[in-house]
Amino acid sequence: MSATSQISLIERFTSSRVLLVGDFMLDRYVFGDAERISPEAPVPVLRVIERQDRVGGAGSVALNVVALGG
Repeated sequence: MSATSQISLIERFTSSRVLLVGDFMLDRYVFGDAERISPEAPVPVLRVIERQDRVGGAGSVALNVVALGG
């Protein structure tokens, strides 16, 4: 799809009505450093540096629709 046809599609999208059906989710991201391997299971033990929560699932789609003018 060419850039011109993509722009045309987005411009038409602003006058469209959208029904979104789906599950609204919360995506949780945990960032950190793996300090060691757990003795109970072969998984890393994480020292948490930062946590972020973001909209996921249908909520993420809804935010994209709004960003496109829907």
